[in-house]
Amino acid sequence: MRLLRWSIALSLLTLGLLPLRPWLDKAHLALAYLLLILVASASAGRRVGLVLSVAAFCCFNFFFLEPLYSFVVAEPLDWLVLVALLITSGVAAHLLSVAQSEARTAWERAAEVDRLAVVGAESLNAGPSEQALAAIAGVIHESLGVDRCRIFAVDESDGALSLVAERGTLSTGVIESDAPEPAGAPAVAALSAALVPSRDLGMPTRAHLLQWVADNGRAAVERSDGTMRVGASLSASRNAARAVDIADGAGIADACGLLLPLRVHEKVVGVVHIERRAPLDLTPSRQRFLRAISFYAALGIERARLVAQAEHTEALRQADKMKDAVLASVSHDLRTPLTTIKALANAIRLEGDDRAAIIEEEADRLNRFVADLLDLSRLDGGATPIAPQITAVEDLLGAALQRVSGAMAHRVIDVQLSSAEPLLLARLDFTQSLRIVVNLLENADKYSPVDQPIHVSAQRIGEVVRVSVCDRGAGVEDIDRERIFEPFHRLGAIPDATSAGLGLSIARRLAEIQGGRLLHEARDGGGSQFVLELPAADIEALADAPASL
Repeated sequence: MRLLRWSIALSLLTLGLLPLRPWLDKAHLALAYLLLILVASASAGRRVGLVLSVAAFCCFNFFFLEPLYSFVVAEPLDWLVLVALLITSGVAAHLLSVAQSEARTAWERAAEVDRLAVVGAESLNAGPSEQALAAIAGVIHESLGVDRCRIFAVDESDGALSLVAERGTLSTGVIESDAPEPAGAPAVAALSAALVPSRDLGMPTRAHLLQWVADNGRAAVERSDGTMRVGASLSASRNAARAVDIADGAGIADACGLLLPLRVHEKVVGVVHIERRAPLDLTPSRQRFLRAISFYAALGIERARLVAQAEHTEALRQADKMKDAVLASVSHDLRTPLTTIKALANAIRLEGDDRAAIIEEEADRLNRFVADLLDLSRLDGGATPIAPQITAVEDLLGAALQRVSGAMAHRVIDVQLSSAEPLLLARLDFTQSLRIVVNLLENADKYSPVDQPIHVSAQRIGEVVRVSVCDRGAGVEDIDRERIFEPFHRLGAIPDATSAGLGLSIARRLAEIQGGRLLHEARDGGGSQFVLELPAADIEALADAPASL
């Protein structure tokens, strides 16, 4: 119709010029036709402009060049006029069309920027992350003209999908999944140029397409004829901007549903699902917009996940803080009645009742437990005083052996010091390090057969002094190698283990606040080897601390 209207306009212009033919120059005629062609090109497009250029060429020749009413050109210079008119009008129509196309593209991209700016502002102003995702779903729903947009997030614990945002309704939806499952990859990139039928990839039923997209990290479409097609190689297109246009993919033109996996830093975080009863109208500008907005959705899901993790961490921190406060309070309050119980037991024992000794023994054991609880609380709160000094390891081991000599008189303890160093020195807090070594010796005595010796050794390796306490007990399974250092953890295979399970936990913390560490290693031939590592010191350092030995 537009071509017909402008053809009529050309005819009217020609009829209007015919009466003025004796007074018009060829240049005037050419300018009149060129003006009409430019107006037509601006209004109806390049195709109409080019058709009018050819028609004007013919009208100029037929009605205004000698011989009249003939396509014969008598003057050779008239060919120059005709060709100039044809070329000028054609080029002008083309350039005007290109300028209009670029203007439309610029306007569309400006509109895209405005929409993305709105999404960014709403995302920043939204309180909870769920509100930001709802705003993104609303922008997709309104900007793309779809009937429904849904955003699903992946649960990191089990990979299940949960619906986090929805906008619009679809009474005859493409996919209605009441219990969605895991999720998929980045924004729209994606339907690679070669889409393949779902049956060739072993894709499940339509009801599970959402989970399939999530599990495989590939975009998928549902077509109006009821078939499904999926991206052949989404993973090969890591940059969404370099992916082929969706509308150009085979089988996408009549798609009524599109599922796009979302990814942040190569990590699958969710799936966006858009649906429309009529085929989707995904123009190049809409594809660009969908790519950008899908990345916003992925960031929104990641933000919600990080907020949930932060809230969970804060809840655990508060619970741990409350636990420490309760332990410290209860431990402190237990000391007074324990002192009273022990005093009464001592009085009863003086009266000749042998059962009082049992009461005293159990009171002492409970008192040690309370003391350990208080120490653990102080360590967790950073209230344990530390005074590191340069100390001879031989002195540390000697004090530890003296401390356990009474309780372990029956046990052979073999001590070996490295001969590579004339004097093995370490920077440590003597009191706290002594407590660690004594605890390791008592554990070795508790868990080793009576006839087996305990081996203690010390050597320097680089900038670390290693003090090892080895036994021939049952050993520790690999799964328990770190758990034995947790508070209240005890190896159930030892029936006579009467401790509360705090000794190793306290010992490791004491080692760490001195800049060292406490490890467990399996011993060749069976048993355990506990290694205390402390910062080594050189003999030259003694000049700065002569009183430390």
